[in-house]
Amino acid sequence: MTTFADLGLSQPVLQALDLKGYNTPTPIQEQAIPPVLKGRDLLGIAQTGTGKTAAFMLPSIDRLREADKQIPFKSCRMLVLAPTRELAVQIADSAKDYGALAGLKVQSIVGGTSVGKDRNKLHRGTDILVATPGRLLDLIDQKAFNLNGIEVLVLDEADQMLDLGFIHALRKIRELAPKDRQTLFFSATMPKAIKELVSGYCNNPVQVSVTPESTTAERIDQYLFMVQQDEKLSLLTMILQRRHEVPGEFERVLIFTRTKHGADRVVKKLEQAGIPANAIHGNKSQPQRQRALDEFRKARVPVLIATDVAARGIDIPGVSHVINYELPNVPEQYVHRIGRTARAGRDGIAIAFCAEDERAYLKDIRKVTGAELERLPLPDNFRAVVEGEGPTKPAPRVPMKRVQPRPLGQRKPQGEARGGGDRRPQQGEGRRGEGERRSAPQGERRGAPQGERRPQGDRKPQQAHGQGRSGGNGGGGDRRSPGSGGRPGGNGGGNGGGGNRGRGRPGGGGGGRPRAASV
Repeated sequence: MTTFADLGLSQPVLQALDLKGYNTPTPIQEQAIPPVLKGRDLLGIAQTGTGKTAAFMLPSIDRLREADKQIPFKSCRMLVLAPTRELAVQIADSAKDYGALAGLKVQSIVGGTSVGKDRNKLHRGTDILVATPGRLLDLIDQKAFNLNGIEVLVLDEADQMLDLGFIHALRKIRELAPKDRQTLFFSATMPKAIKELVSGYCNNPVQVSVTPESTTAERIDQYLFMVQQDEKLSLLTMILQRRHEVPGEFERVLIFTRTKHGADRVVKKLEQAGIPANAIHGNKSQPQRQRALDEFRKARVPVLIATDVAARGIDIPGVSHVINYELPNVPEQYVHRIGRTARAGRDGIAIAFCAEDERAYLKDIRKVTGAELERLPLPDNFRAVVEGEGPTKPAPRVPMKRVQPRPLGQRKPQGEARGGGDRRPQQGEGRRGEGERRSAPQGERRGAPQGERRPQGDRKPQQAHGQGRSGGNGGGGDRRSPGSGGRPGGNGGGNGGGGNRGRGRPGGGGGGRPRAASV
Protein backbone atom coordinates (compact mmCIF):
# COMPACT_ATOMS: atom_id res chain seq x y z
CA MET A 1 0.00 0.00 0.00
CA THR A 2 1.33 3.41 -1.02
CA THR A 3 1.98 5.97 1.72
CA PHE A 4 2.58 9.71 1.58
CA ALA A 5 6.25 9.10 2.29
CA ASP A 6 6.46 6.95 -0.84
CA LEU A 7 5.30 9.93 -2.94
CA GLY A 8 8.41 11.97 -2.10
CA LEU A 9 6.93 14.58 0.26
CA SER A 10 9.23 16.36 2.71
CA GLN A 11 9.39 15.67 6.41
CA PRO A 12 7.59 18.87 7.56
CA VAL A 13 4.65 18.06 5.31
CA LEU A 14 4.56 14.44 6.46
CA GLN A 15 4.51 15.56 10.09
CA ALA A 16 1.62 17.91 9.36
CA LEU A 17 -0.27 15.00 7.77
CA ASP A 18 0.39 12.87 10.83
CA LEU A 19 -1.09 15.60 13.02
CA LYS A 20 -4.21 15.53 10.85
CA GLY A 21 -4.39 11.74 11.00
CA TYR A 22 -3.83 11.20 7.27
CA ASN A 23 -1.72 8.19 6.37
CA THR A 24 -2.83 6.81 3.02
CA PRO A 25 -3.22 8.95 -0.12
CA THR A 26 -6.38 8.83 -2.21
CA PRO A 27 -6.18 7.80 -5.89
CA ILE A 28 -6.11 11.40 -7.14
CA GLN A 29 -3.35 12.26 -4.64
CA GLU A 30 -1.34 9.22 -5.63
CA GLN A 31 -1.49 10.19 -9.31
CA ALA A 32 -1.08 13.97 -8.97
CA ILE A 33 1.61 14.50 -6.32
CA PRO A 34 4.65 13.05 -8.18
CA PRO A 35 4.29 15.13 -11.40
CA VAL A 36 3.54 18.29 -9.42
CA LEU A 37 6.72 17.78 -7.37
CA LYS A 38 8.61 17.65 -10.67
CA GLY A 39 7.17 21.01 -11.74
CA ARG A 40 4.86 19.71 -14.48
CA ASP A 41 1.54 21.31 -15.37
CA LEU A 42 -1.42 19.17 -14.37
CA LEU A 43 -4.98 18.61 -15.58
CA GLY A 44 -7.03 16.79 -12.97
CA ILE A 45 -10.55 15.49 -13.60
CA ALA A 46 -12.02 14.68 -10.23
CA GLN A 47 -15.19 15.26 -8.31
CA THR A 48 -15.33 16.99 -4.97
CA GLY A 49 -14.64 14.78 -2.01
CA THR A 50 -11.85 12.85 -3.72
CA GLY A 51 -9.03 14.65 -1.90
CA LYS A 52 -7.89 16.90 -4.75
CA THR A 53 -7.20 19.86 -2.42
CA ALA A 54 -4.36 17.92 -0.82
CA ALA A 55 -3.37 16.64 -4.26
CA PHE A 56 -2.28 20.13 -5.36
CA MET A 57 -1.55 21.75 -1.98
CA LEU A 58 0.88 19.19 -0.50
CA PRO A 59 3.42 19.11 -3.37
CA SER A 60 3.09 22.89 -3.92
CA ILE A 61 3.96 23.59 -0.28
CA ASP A 62 7.04 21.42 -0.68
CA ARG A 63 8.14 23.29 -3.83
CA LEU A 64 7.63 26.72 -2.21
CA ARG A 65 9.54 25.66 0.89
CA GLU A 66 12.49 24.32 -1.08
CA ALA A 67 12.70 27.36 -3.37
CA ASP A 68 12.90 29.59 -0.28
CA LYS A 69 12.26 32.80 -2.20
CA GLN A 70 11.39 36.11 -0.64
CA ILE A 71 7.72 37.08 -0.47
CA PRO A 72 7.02 39.53 -3.31
CA PHE A 73 5.66 42.98 -2.46
CA LYS A 74 1.89 43.24 -3.07
CA SER A 75 1.93 39.80 -4.67
CA CYS A 76 2.06 36.09 -3.85
CA ARG A 77 4.08 33.03 -4.76
CA MET A 78 1.13 30.65 -5.12
CA LEU A 79 -2.35 31.69 -6.24
CA VAL A 80 -5.38 29.41 -5.85
CA LEU A 81 -8.62 30.48 -7.56
CA ALA A 82 -11.91 29.11 -6.22
CA PRO A 83 -15.50 29.75 -7.38
CA THR A 84 -17.14 30.42 -4.02
CA ARG A 85 -16.32 32.11 -0.75
CA GLU A 86 -16.84 28.95 1.28
CA LEU A 87 -14.53 26.86 -0.86
CA ALA A 88 -11.85 29.56 -0.78
CA VAL A 89 -11.96 29.73 3.02
CA GLN A 90 -11.77 25.94 3.32
CA ILE A 91 -8.81 25.69 0.94
CA ALA A 92 -7.01 28.39 2.93
CA ASP A 93 -7.66 26.49 6.17
CA SER A 94 -6.26 23.31 4.60
CA ALA A 95 -3.18 25.19 3.40
CA LYS A 96 -2.57 26.47 6.94
CA ASP A 97 -2.88 22.94 8.33
CA TYR A 98 -0.63 21.31 5.72
CA GLY A 99 1.94 24.09 5.86
CA ALA A 100 1.91 24.53 9.63
CA LEU A 101 5.50 23.31 9.92
CA ALA A 102 6.75 24.80 6.66
CA GLY A 103 6.67 28.42 7.84
CA LEU A 104 4.56 29.68 4.93
CA LYS A 105 2.22 32.65 5.13
CA VAL A 106 -1.35 31.96 3.93
CA GLN A 107 -4.07 34.52 3.17
CA SER A 108 -7.54 34.43 1.61
CA ILE A 109 -9.65 37.15 -0.01
CA VAL A 110 -13.30 36.71 -0.96
CA GLY A 111 -16.24 38.91 -1.87
CA GLY A 112 -18.59 40.17 0.79
CA THR A 113 -15.81 41.32 3.11
CA SER A 114 -14.00 44.62 3.64
CA VAL A 115 -11.86 45.61 0.66
CA GLY A 116 -9.78 47.85 2.92
CA LYS A 117 -8.83 44.94 5.16
CA ASP A 118 -7.87 42.87 2.13
CA ARG A 119 -5.60 45.67 0.88
CA ASN A 120 -3.90 45.93 4.25
CA LYS A 121 -3.19 42.23 4.67
CA LEU A 122 -1.81 41.91 1.13
CA HIS A 123 0.33 45.04 1.25
CA ARG A 124 3.43 43.10 2.29
CA GLY A 125 2.59 40.11 0.10
CA THR A 126 2.05 36.46 1.04
CA ASP A 127 3.31 32.99 0.16
CA ILE A 128 -0.07 31.44 -0.61
CA LEU A 129 -3.20 33.36 -1.58
CA VAL A 130 -6.61 31.74 -2.03
CA ALA A 131 -9.07 34.06 -3.79
CA THR A 132 -12.30 34.33 -5.70
CA PRO A 133 -11.76 35.84 -9.18
CA GLY A 134 -13.99 38.88 -8.66
CA ARG A 135 -12.32 40.16 -5.50
CA LEU A 136 -8.85 39.45 -6.90
CA LEU A 137 -9.49 41.61 -9.97
CA ASP A 138 -10.92 44.37 -7.77
CA LEU A 139 -7.62 44.61 -5.90
CA ILE A 140 -5.61 44.42 -9.12
CA ASP A 141 -7.64 47.27 -10.64
CA GLN A 142 -7.01 49.33 -7.48
CA LYS A 143 -3.24 48.75 -7.84
CA ALA A 144 -3.30 47.05 -4.44
CA PHE A 145 -2.10 43.69 -5.79
CA ASN A 146 -0.29 42.21 -8.77
CA LEU A 147 0.48 38.78 -10.16
CA ASN A 148 4.16 39.32 -10.94
CA GLY A 149 5.47 37.00 -8.24
CA ILE A 150 3.35 33.93 -9.02
CA GLU A 151 5.25 30.64 -9.24
CA VAL A 152 2.26 28.27 -9.00
CA LEU A 153 -1.26 28.99 -10.28
CA VAL A 154 -4.13 26.67 -9.33
CA LEU A 155 -7.67 26.69 -10.72
CA ASP A 156 -9.97 24.59 -8.54
CA GLU A 157 -13.49 23.72 -9.70
CA ALA A 158 -12.85 25.45 -13.01
CA ASP A 159 -16.13 24.27 -14.54
CA GLN A 160 -18.04 25.87 -11.70
CA MET A 161 -16.20 29.16 -12.24
CA LEU A 162 -17.32 29.09 -15.86
CA ASP A 163 -20.91 28.39 -14.81
CA LEU A 164 -20.78 31.45 -12.53
CA GLY A 165 -19.68 33.70 -15.39
CA PHE A 166 -16.00 34.08 -14.49
CA ILE A 167 -14.74 33.28 -17.99
CA HIS A 168 -13.64 36.88 -18.71
CA ALA A 169 -11.98 37.18 -15.30
CA LEU A 170 -10.06 33.95 -15.89
CA ARG A 171 -8.86 35.17 -19.28
CA LYS A 172 -7.61 38.43 -17.79
CA ILE A 173 -5.81 36.61 -14.95
CA ARG A 174 -4.16 34.34 -17.52
CA GLU A 175 -2.79 37.39 -19.37
CA LEU A 176 -1.48 39.04 -16.19
CA ALA A 177 0.24 35.97 -14.71
CA PRO A 178 3.89 35.20 -15.58
CA LYS A 179 4.39 32.84 -18.50
CA ASP A 180 6.93 30.65 -16.71
CA ARG A 181 4.53 29.65 -13.94
CA GLN A 182 3.35 26.13 -13.08
CA THR A 183 -0.39 25.64 -13.64
CA LEU A 184 -2.57 23.06 -11.89
CA PHE A 185 -6.04 22.82 -13.40
CA PHE A 186 -8.88 20.87 -11.72
CA SER A 187 -12.44 20.30 -12.87
CA ALA A 188 -15.17 17.79 -12.10
CA THR A 189 -16.37 17.81 -15.71
CA MET A 190 -14.70 18.48 -19.04
CA PRO A 191 -17.05 20.33 -21.43
CA LYS A 192 -15.79 22.06 -24.57
CA ALA A 193 -15.34 25.45 -22.86
CA ILE A 194 -13.10 23.87 -20.21
CA LYS A 195 -10.93 22.21 -22.84
CA GLU A 196 -10.43 25.58 -24.55
CA LEU A 197 -9.52 27.18 -21.22
CA VAL A 198 -7.03 24.40 -20.45
CA SER A 199 -5.26 24.93 -23.76
CA GLY A 200 -4.70 28.59 -22.85
CA TYR A 201 -3.55 27.98 -19.27
CA CYS A 202 -1.54 24.77 -19.34
CA ASN A 203 1.63 23.78 -21.15
CA ASN A 204 1.63 20.08 -22.07
CA PRO A 205 -0.16 19.07 -18.85
CA VAL A 206 -0.12 15.64 -17.27
CA GLN A 207 -3.73 14.43 -17.18
CA VAL A 208 -5.01 12.47 -14.19
CA SER A 209 -8.52 11.21 -13.65
CA VAL A 210 -10.07 9.12 -10.91
CA THR A 211 -13.74 9.22 -11.87
CA PRO A 212 -15.29 8.91 -15.32
CA GLU A 213 -16.70 12.17 -16.57
CA SER A 214 -20.19 13.06 -15.30
CA THR A 215 -20.75 9.90 -13.28
CA THR A 216 -22.00 9.80 -9.72
CA ALA A 217 -20.26 8.27 -6.74
CA GLU A 218 -20.85 4.58 -6.19
CA ARG A 219 -21.42 4.94 -2.45
CA ILE A 220 -24.48 7.17 -2.92
CA ASP A 221 -27.91 5.52 -2.98
CA GLN A 222 -30.22 7.60 -5.15
CA TYR A 223 -34.01 7.80 -4.77
CA LEU A 224 -36.83 9.65 -6.48
CA PHE A 225 -40.24 11.06 -5.56
CA MET A 226 -42.63 11.99 -8.37
CA VAL A 227 -44.51 14.86 -6.78
CA GLN A 228 -46.32 18.01 -7.90
CA GLN A 229 -44.83 21.43 -7.23
CA ASP A 230 -47.49 22.36 -4.66
CA GLU A 231 -46.88 19.07 -2.83
CA LYS A 232 -43.13 19.43 -2.33
CA LEU A 233 -43.21 21.48 0.87
CA SER A 234 -45.68 19.13 2.52
CA LEU A 235 -43.64 16.08 1.50
CA LEU A 236 -40.38 17.64 2.70
CA THR A 237 -41.94 18.54 6.04
CA MET A 238 -43.32 15.03 6.55
CA ILE A 239 -39.93 13.47 5.70
CA LEU A 240 -37.98 15.69 8.09
CA GLN A 241 -40.56 15.13 10.83
CA ARG A 242 -40.28 11.37 10.24
CA ARG A 243 -43.98 11.11 9.44
CA HIS A 244 -42.96 9.45 6.18
CA GLU A 245 -40.02 7.07 6.25
CA VAL A 246 -37.12 7.30 3.81
CA PRO A 247 -33.92 5.23 3.78
CA GLY A 248 -31.15 6.16 6.19
CA GLU A 249 -30.85 7.90 9.52
CA PHE A 250 -30.79 11.67 9.49
CA GLU A 251 -27.56 13.27 10.68
CA ARG A 252 -27.22 16.39 8.54
CA VAL A 253 -29.58 17.13 5.66
CA LEU A 254 -28.55 19.37 2.77
CA ILE A 255 -31.42 20.60 0.58
CA PHE A 256 -30.90 22.23 -2.82
CA THR A 257 -33.11 24.75 -4.60
CA ARG A 258 -32.60 26.49 -7.94
CA THR A 259 -33.16 30.06 -6.71
CA LYS A 260 -32.20 32.19 -3.71
CA HIS A 261 -35.79 33.21 -3.05
CA GLY A 262 -36.83 29.56 -3.21
CA ALA A 263 -34.27 28.71 -0.52
CA ASP A 264 -35.59 31.45 1.77
CA ARG A 265 -39.16 30.31 1.18
CA VAL A 266 -38.33 26.71 2.17
CA VAL A 267 -36.58 27.93 5.35
CA LYS A 268 -39.63 29.99 6.31
CA LYS A 269 -42.05 27.10 5.81
CA LEU A 270 -39.87 24.64 7.71
CA GLU A 271 -39.53 27.02 10.66
CA GLN A 272 -43.31 27.46 10.70
CA ALA A 273 -43.52 23.66 11.02
CA GLY A 274 -41.08 23.72 13.95
CA ILE A 275 -38.03 22.52 11.97
CA PRO A 276 -34.91 24.70 12.48
CA ALA A 277 -33.15 25.45 9.20
CA ASN A 278 -30.69 27.90 7.65
CA ALA A 279 -30.17 29.08 4.08
CA ILE A 280 -26.92 29.79 2.28
CA HIS A 281 -26.84 31.62 -1.06
CA GLY A 282 -25.46 34.66 -2.83
CA ASN A 283 -27.73 37.18 -1.12
CA LYS A 284 -26.38 36.28 2.31
CA SER A 285 -23.43 38.21 3.69
CA GLN A 286 -20.20 36.40 4.37
CA PRO A 287 -20.74 36.38 8.18
CA GLN A 288 -24.26 34.98 7.68
CA ARG A 289 -22.99 32.25 5.37
CA GLN A 290 -20.14 31.37 7.70
CA ARG A 291 -22.47 31.22 10.70
CA ALA A 292 -24.90 28.96 8.83
CA LEU A 293 -22.05 26.61 7.87
CA ASP A 294 -20.70 26.52 11.42
CA GLU A 295 -24.12 25.66 12.85
CA PHE A 296 -24.53 22.97 10.19
CA ARG A 297 -21.04 21.58 10.78
CA LYS A 298 -21.66 21.35 14.54
CA ALA A 299 -25.18 19.94 13.93
CA ARG A 300 -26.77 22.73 15.96
CA VAL A 301 -29.02 23.35 12.96
CA PRO A 302 -28.81 20.06 11.01
CA VAL A 303 -30.90 21.26 8.04
CA LEU A 304 -29.28 23.55 5.48
CA ILE A 305 -30.90 24.87 2.28
CA ALA A 306 -28.46 25.92 -0.44
CA THR A 307 -28.27 27.00 -4.05
CA ASP A 308 -25.81 25.67 -6.62
CA VAL A 309 -23.53 28.67 -6.07
CA ALA A 310 -22.79 27.44 -2.55
CA ALA A 311 -22.73 23.74 -3.44
CA ARG A 312 -19.02 23.54 -4.19
CA GLY A 313 -18.01 25.25 -0.96
CA ILE A 314 -19.60 22.79 1.44
CA ASP A 315 -17.02 20.23 2.52
CA ILE A 316 -18.55 18.91 5.72
CA PRO A 317 -18.31 15.31 6.89
CA GLY A 318 -21.48 13.73 8.18
CA VAL A 319 -23.96 14.91 5.53
CA SER A 320 -26.23 11.87 5.57
CA HIS A 321 -28.83 13.08 3.05
CA VAL A 322 -28.87 15.39 0.05
CA ILE A 323 -32.37 16.34 -1.10
CA ASN A 324 -32.83 17.91 -4.52
CA TYR A 325 -35.96 19.90 -3.73
CA GLU A 326 -35.77 21.25 -7.28
CA LEU A 327 -33.88 19.41 -9.99
CA PRO A 328 -31.04 21.36 -11.64
CA ASN A 329 -31.45 22.29 -15.29
CA VAL A 330 -27.81 21.33 -15.93
CA PRO A 331 -27.12 17.61 -15.43
CA GLU A 332 -23.57 18.19 -14.17
CA GLN A 333 -24.96 20.23 -11.29
CA TYR A 334 -26.71 17.11 -10.06
CA VAL A 335 -23.31 15.44 -9.77
CA HIS A 336 -21.92 18.35 -7.76
CA ARG A 337 -24.96 18.48 -5.49
CA ILE A 338 -25.05 14.86 -4.43
CA GLY A 339 -21.26 14.88 -4.08
CA ARG A 340 -21.78 16.71 -0.76
CA THR A 341 -22.63 13.35 0.82
CA ALA A 342 -20.63 10.08 0.91
CA ARG A 343 -17.43 11.97 1.72
CA ALA A 344 -14.34 10.61 3.45
CA GLY A 345 -15.25 7.02 2.61
CA ARG A 346 -18.77 7.16 4.05
CA ASP A 347 -22.02 6.18 2.37
CA GLY A 348 -24.70 8.69 1.51
CA ILE A 349 -28.28 9.05 0.33
CA ALA A 350 -29.58 11.39 -2.38
CA ILE A 351 -33.31 12.04 -2.79
CA ALA A 352 -34.79 13.93 -5.74
CA PHE A 353 -38.20 15.61 -5.97
CA CYS A 354 -39.40 15.65 -9.58
CA ALA A 355 -42.50 17.56 -10.68
CA GLU A 356 -44.28 17.24 -14.00
CA ASP A 357 -42.45 20.23 -15.47
CA GLU A 358 -39.07 18.77 -14.40
CA ARG A 359 -39.30 15.48 -16.29
CA ALA A 360 -36.99 16.80 -19.01
CA TYR A 361 -34.34 17.62 -16.37
CA LEU A 362 -34.64 14.11 -14.94
CA LYS A 363 -34.24 12.59 -18.39
CA ASP A 364 -31.05 14.58 -19.01
CA ILE A 365 -29.64 13.60 -15.61
CA ARG A 366 -30.23 9.92 -16.30
CA LYS A 367 -28.74 10.22 -19.78
CA VAL A 368 -25.57 12.07 -18.76
CA THR A 369 -24.82 10.34 -15.46
CA GLY A 370 -26.24 6.91 -16.17
CA ALA A 371 -27.79 6.97 -12.71
CA GLU A 372 -30.79 4.81 -11.86
CA LEU A 373 -32.98 6.50 -9.26
CA GLU A 374 -35.21 4.16 -7.27
CA ARG A 375 -38.73 5.54 -7.05
CA LEU A 376 -40.25 5.85 -3.57
CA PRO A 377 -43.99 5.86 -2.81
CA LEU A 378 -45.79 8.95 -1.56
CA PRO A 379 -47.54 8.90 1.84
CA ASP A 380 -51.05 7.49 2.07
CA ASN A 381 -53.80 10.01 1.28
CA PHE A 382 -51.04 12.48 0.46
CA ARG A 383 -53.12 14.55 -1.93
CA ALA A 384 -55.77 14.98 0.76
CA VAL A 385 -53.12 16.08 3.23
CA VAL A 386 -51.77 18.63 0.78
CA GLU A 387 -55.25 20.03 0.18
CA GLY A 388 -55.93 20.26 3.92
CA GLU A 389 -58.42 17.41 4.06
CA GLY A 390 -56.30 14.76 5.73
CA PRO A 391 -55.35 14.11 9.37
CA THR A 392 -53.05 17.11 9.43
CA LYS A 393 -55.82 19.50 8.45
CA PRO A 394 -55.82 22.54 10.76
CA ALA A 395 -59.01 23.77 12.37
CA PRO A 396 -61.02 25.89 9.93
CA ARG A 397 -61.00 29.57 10.58
CA VAL A 398 -64.37 31.16 11.23
CA PRO A 399 -64.71 34.21 9.02
CA MET A 400 -65.59 37.39 10.85
CA LYS A 401 -68.65 39.34 9.77
CA ARG A 402 -67.88 42.58 8.13
CA VAL A 403 -69.99 45.64 8.69
CA GLN A 404 -71.54 46.64 5.40
CA PRO A 405 -70.97 50.34 4.82
CA ARG A 406 -73.97 52.42 3.83
CA PRO A 407 -73.86 53.32 0.14
CA LEU A 408 -72.94 56.90 -0.46
CA GLY A 409 -76.20 57.57 -2.26
CA GLN A 410 -78.28 56.59 0.78
CA ARG A 411 -76.62 58.92 3.25
CA LYS A 412 -79.05 61.16 5.03
CA PRO A 413 -78.98 64.81 4.01
CA GLN A 414 -77.19 66.97 6.48
CA GLY A 415 -80.11 69.30 6.92
CA GLU A 416 -82.51 66.45 7.65
CA ALA A 417 -80.15 64.96 10.19
CA ARG A 418 -80.27 68.21 12.11
CA GLY A 419 -84.01 68.35 11.97
CA GLY A 420 -84.18 71.42 9.73
CA GLY A 421 -85.48 72.06 6.31
CA ASP A 422 -83.93 71.59 2.91
CA ARG A 423 -80.45 72.94 2.38
CA ARG A 424 -81.23 74.23 -1.10
CA PRO A 425 -83.86 76.87 -1.69
CA GLN A 426 -86.89 75.85 -3.72
CA GLN A 427 -87.72 77.40 -7.00
CA GLY A 428 -89.07 80.88 -6.54
CA GLU A 429 -87.35 81.46 -3.23
CA GLY A 430 -84.52 83.84 -2.78
CA ARG A 431 -81.36 83.44 -0.82
CA ARG A 432 -81.45 80.76 1.82
CA GLY A 433 -82.76 82.17 5.09
CA GLU A 434 -81.44 81.63 8.52
CA GLY A 435 -84.30 79.32 9.29
CA GLU A 436 -83.34 77.02 6.46
CA ARG A 437 -79.91 76.40 7.90
CA ARG A 438 -81.01 75.66 11.40
CA SER A 439 -83.30 73.03 12.80
CA ALA A 440 -86.04 75.43 13.80
CA PRO A 441 -86.63 79.13 14.12
CA GLN A 442 -84.45 80.47 16.84
CA GLY A 443 -87.39 81.79 18.75
CA GLU A 444 -89.05 78.35 18.87
CA ARG A 445 -85.84 76.57 19.81
CA ARG A 446 -85.18 78.84 22.74
CA GLY A 447 -88.75 79.09 23.93
CA ALA A 448 -89.69 82.55 22.65
CA PRO A 449 -88.85 84.88 19.80
CA GLN A 450 -85.89 87.06 20.34
CA GLY A 451 -88.07 90.18 20.47
CA GLU A 452 -90.11 88.76 23.38
CA ARG A 453 -87.14 88.05 25.58
CA ARG A 454 -86.70 91.60 26.72
CA PRO A 455 -90.12 93.20 26.68
CA GLN A 456 -90.09 96.96 26.30
CA GLY A 457 -93.47 97.59 27.86
CA ASP A 458 -96.17 98.80 25.54
CA ARG A 459 -93.66 100.31 23.23
CA LYS A 460 -94.44 99.40 19.68
CA PRO A 461 -91.52 98.27 17.62
CA GLN A 462 -90.53 100.52 14.81
CA GLN A 463 -91.58 99.44 11.40
CA ALA A 464 -88.04 98.87 10.33
CA HIS A 465 -87.26 96.63 13.31
CA GLY A 466 -88.49 93.07 13.32
CA GLN A 467 -89.37 90.77 16.17
CA GLY A 468 -86.78 88.13 15.44
CA ARG A 469 -83.97 87.14 13.17
CA SER A 470 -85.85 84.53 11.23
CA GLY A 471 -89.23 83.05 11.11
CA GLY A 472 -90.74 85.88 13.22
CA ASN A 473 -92.51 89.00 12.24
CA GLY A 474 -89.34 90.57 11.07
CA GLY A 475 -85.60 90.63 11.38
CA GLY A 476 -83.68 92.80 13.75
CA GLY A 477 -83.16 95.99 11.79
CA ASP A 478 -80.04 98.00 11.49
CA ARG A 479 -79.81 100.56 14.24
CA ARG A 480 -77.94 102.99 12.05
CA SER A 481 -80.00 102.36 8.94
CA PRO A 482 -83.54 101.72 10.07
CA GLY A 483 -84.80 102.07 6.58
CA SER A 484 -82.46 99.54 5.06
CA GLY A 485 -83.62 96.16 4.05
CA GLY A 486 -81.93 93.21 5.74
CA ARG A 487 -81.49 89.58 4.98
CA PRO A 488 -84.60 87.72 4.00
CA GLY A 489 -86.92 86.40 6.62
CA GLY A 490 -87.59 82.78 7.41
CA ASN A 491 -90.10 80.48 5.82
CA GLY A 492 -92.89 82.39 7.46
CA GLY A 493 -91.80 85.64 5.88
CA GLY A 494 -91.09 88.88 7.66
CA ASN A 495 -91.53 92.53 7.12
CA GLY A 496 -87.81 93.02 6.93
CA GLY A 497 -84.83 90.73 7.01
CA GLY A 498 -82.26 90.85 9.72
CA GLY A 499 -79.95 93.32 8.16
CA ASN A 500 -76.27 93.66 8.58
CA ARG A 501 -74.92 96.07 11.08
CA GLY A 502 -73.83 98.17 8.19
CA ARG A 503 -75.82 98.41 5.05
CA GLY A 504 -78.28 95.59 4.66
CA ARG A 505 -78.83 93.40 1.65
CA PRO A 506 -82.20 93.27 -0.02
CA GLY A 507 -84.66 90.73 1.23
CA GLY A 508 -85.34 87.51 -0.56
CA GLY A 509 -88.39 85.38 -0.95
CA GLY A 510 -89.35 85.96 2.68
CA GLY A 511 -90.93 89.26 1.77
CA GLY A 512 -88.38 91.62 3.33
CA ARG A 513 -88.55 95.13 1.99
CA PRO A 514 -85.79 96.34 -0.24
CA ARG A 515 -83.61 99.25 0.68
CA ALA A 516 -85.71 102.37 1.09
CA ALA A 517 -85.44 104.83 -1.73
CA SER A 518 -84.91 108.48 -1.09
CA VAL A 519 -88.16 110.43 -0.76
